Amino acid sequence: MKKIVPCLDVKDGKVVKGIQFVGLRTMGDPVEMAAYYSKNGADELVFLDIAATTEARGTMLKWVRETAQHVTVPFTVGGGVKTLQDAEQLLEAGADKIGINSAAVHHPSLLKEIAEKYGSQVVVAAIDAKQAAPGKWHVMIQGGKHDTGLDAIEWAKEVEKLGAGEILLTSMDSDGKKDGYDLLLTKAVVDAVAIPVTASGGCGHPQHIIDVFKETNVAAALAASIFHEGTHTIQEVKHLCQEQGVRVK
Repeated sequence: MKKIVPCLDVKDGKVVKGIQFVGLRTMGDPVEMAAYYSKNGADELVFLDIAATTEARGTMLKWVRETAQHVTVPFTVGGGVKTLQDAEQLLEAGADKIGINSAAVHHPSLLKEIAEKYGSQVVVAAIDAKQAAPGKWHVMIQGGKHDTGLDAIEWAKEVEKLGAGEILLTSMDSDGKKDGYDLLLTKAVVDAVAIPVTASGGCGHPQHIIDVFKETNVAAALAASIFHEGTHTIQEVKHLCQEQGVRVK
């Protein structure tokens, strides 16, 4: 059963959306939008705090607490998680899972620490990948600004070994372009690991979600623009999936 997951990028307490991580537009209030999606068919939600500053931590915890009171589906929170304490605060505020990206590259043992204390099911390794050569992708960190030189496929295998329970895979090349998911990248990562992978980056039409489900063995498809802009609803996407033989939750 495949899952449809709206993604809410949050900056300064507001949901924003850009293209390839830049040119941000304000879309709305995270708690209100999360409550709407929870009531209208979302299987899970992902929040990425893209400001992720220490100063914004209090604001972040506030909306996480409020969201936990208004949604009935599991939600992941990522952005700026650097320590076990950061993860603990978010889990105590009501988050179900913690997304870790840059900090996992700098301190791989962090994934292990969180998994050992809370279980692998709460650890989501967020991998932002950018094509470096045909069939080869590098792991990008710091909001896609820094190329680590790490091979994304090898890194996916490594985070699985370290205790991540799932991977949130974003194609930097496709992000915000609405041309569809990077199927080659997604398939390469899915085939390399045993843990569930969520595809992210590039969804501009329900057919893109159907394509990624049919062409790869991803567990979930993440989308933002098509839902935030009201172009399509989650129920509409699920209906189309079922019409084309894709089993969704």
